Amino acid sequence: MKLYKSKKDKELYYYFNAKKEKRWCYRHRYYDALGNRREKGKMGFKNENDAYRALLEVKASILDRGAKQVEKSNLTVSEWMDIWFESYKNDWEISTQKYRKNAIRYHIKPLLGKYKLSNLDKTLYKRVFINELLKDYKPRTVQLFHGVFKTAVNAAVDDEIIPRNRFNRITISLKKDDENFLTPNELYRFLTAAKEKLDITEYSLALLLAFTGLRKGEAFGLKWGNIDFGEKTLTVERTRDENGVRSPKTKNSYRTIPVDDIIIEKLKTYRAWCKQAMLKVGKHLTDDDFVFISTKTAEPASYRTLSDKIKPICAKAGCKPITVHGLRHTHATVLISQRIPVKVIADRLGNTPQMILKIYGHSFKDLEQETVEAFSQALKAVGGSFGGAF
Repeated sequence: MKLYKSKKDKELYYYFNAKKEKRWCYRHRYYDALGNRREKGKMGFKNENDAYRALLEVKASILDRGAKQVEKSNLTVSEWMDIWFESYKNDWEISTQKYRKNAIRYHIKPLLGKYKLSNLDKTLYKRVFINELLKDYKPRTVQLFHGVFKTAVNAAVDDEIIPRNRFNRITISLKKDDENFLTPNELYRFLTAAKEKLDITEYSLALLLAFTGLRKGEAFGLKWGNIDFGEKTLTVERTRDENGVRSPKTKNSYRTIPVDDIIIEKLKTYRAWCKQAMLKVGKHLTDDDFVFISTKTAEPASYRTLSDKIKPICAKAGCKPITVHGLRHTHATVLISQRIPVKVIADRLGNTPQMILKIYGHSFKDLEQETVEAFSQALKAVGGSFGGAF
């Protein structure tokens, strides 16, 4: 029987049985702990994916049984990423699964897949992976892809595939990301341009993000029952993205925050519009409906809403380009510039004070000299010049 190689894996094949039906099989060659060459195979799979999953399970099983001493030297990054993903994916949330799968498929495999895991060193890794990604992505995004790879390599160390993770100490400078926020003046110009160019849902969303510092997923997770117009508060108790609705990841994310009159009045106006939009499609607005809806269908707005509009609005407003998440950073940096206590900012943003200091440390440093001068000015206000008094 003739076997034809699959493009998916060098140990995956297809063939035609006696009934001329296309079937799939695998033939995995390896060395046992004594160095003897072995082969394990199976035929009869009806599709390529089933055969591939079975092959990955066999590879993982053989590695676990101690054949790794010889096998490990030939394991490629691509092969290990597949084994790692299939072995651990059920331990992760759906959103984490999808993110890591995409990182592997679109970034790690294309740039690193062909290299043997045991031979990949720091210099090569930085040149062909980190530096290449930085040409197209922000440093913080590259840091996330780097994190996925490090996690997979740590698993390889735990399984004794390689002796250590040589990539743990690689750092990616985030200086280029420090400017992912607007000054108050820029924000004013941005919102003015946004009001002119965006539809009512997009503008209401942009305004809310800028005035509350909510994460995008938290804003999409808001229902009208979460808005207390009398008390002027909103409550975050869920997130919504392209993977659906789920609970916030941390206990700090659950919060009720005050909002000002600008947001309350805008939400009242937007709610009235939503009522009319839903009536047109035969629905009645309730407290259990999501706040942000499509202007075309009156269904919950797509998670991509606003994502592609931010940079053109920035350009029109004559301010530096930011991302949607940059509106959250803008809110935080404005609060910091107004000397709002770190604990208050952390509670509002759904973070810990430690995380606020880590993310926005550069903003606090900008205030250090002002703090020194403020102290001196306070003393001068009391007793004039203290130049020779101390």
